[in-house]
Amino acid sequence: MILRNFFRLFLGLTTVSCAHKAATPVPASGDASAVIDFYSAREAYGEFSNFALYPIYLDGQWWPTSEHYYQAHKYEDPQLIEWVRLAPTPKEAANRGRDTSVPKRADWEQKKDEFMEIAVSAKFQRYPELRDLLLSTGSAQIYEHTTKDCYWGDCGNRTGKNKLGLLLEKIRAQLQKEKSRVSPGSP
Repeated sequence: MILRNFFRLFLGLTTVSCAHKAATPVPASGDASAVIDFYSAREAYGEFSNFALYPIYLDGQWWPTSEHYYQAHKYEDPQLIEWVRLAPTPKEAANRGRDTSVPKRADWEQKKDEFMEIAVSAKFQRYPELRDLLLSTGSAQIYEHTTKDCYWGDCGNRTGKNKLGLLLEKIRAQLQKEKSRVSPGSP
């Protein structure tokens, strides 16, 4: 919490509550037909968004958000990576990563899923409240529900690839497996 507040102060970011925003937790009853939509960091399950203000420590340095890390790794030039890392907001980091005037790394299409998994996994490993929130979703399907992205999101109509939602489900399954190993008698 102290680290998150430091980044907000340092970057001049608006405070977004960690409290779960008007979402009704999905019963962990194993109901795979349950669906959770998320998109904005300021709405229900917004903690799942890469724009949510949860700093991560990777590659020997702090990144203000998982979005910063992901967008920065579109580049190989250390100066460009740092330029994105130091973006004042996640939106600006995304804009810098999407800048078409700056050439991306040649292997980006092959590496983008890997960088996303590294960033998102780091976020859920670092913050117990995020792990608990993700675990509280039971076996619900998770969708990044947006018309703006048909690769990481669902195109707003469930036709997109929803790679971010599927990644969260994968991380949740790993956390559930770890939890069952730690407490074998637990459900």
